[in-house]
Amino acid sequence: MKFILCNICYNKHKNWKSIERVNNMKETINRIRKFRNDRDWSQFHTPANLSKAISIEAGELLEEFLWDEENYNKEHVLEELADVMVYCIHMADSLGVDLEKIINSKMDKNEEKYPVEKAKGNSKKYTEL
Repeated sequence: MKFILCNICYNKHKNWKSIERVNNMKETINRIRKFRNDRDWSQFHTPANLSKAISIEAGELLEEFLWDEENYNKEHVLEELADVMVYCIHMADSLGVDLEKIINSKMDKNEEKYPVEKAKGNSKKYTEL
């Protein structure tokens, strides 16, 4: 897919690859939705069910590191990570929210809670900074 950008867009997104990645992510999200819709699974994707699915998949991801944090099966880790992310995308759809908007909103809050000058190199919770 080719894009023609105005100077404002070009200056904002000088890295063409980042624009490509955004479009690829949108295509990936559409693929996830199509997979669900083709199977008529939306009926099962309630916020409660999706919360459970996210938790279960996150547990499976965590299990990959059980007993040995250094020697793990990277392929399995990536598959479980993908499962978590897919269910998170379904959750955003189920709630009718814009994923990009809620992530950016949360990042704004995180930047306020964890200012660089206080949080850099520090693992403490924001209430302890």
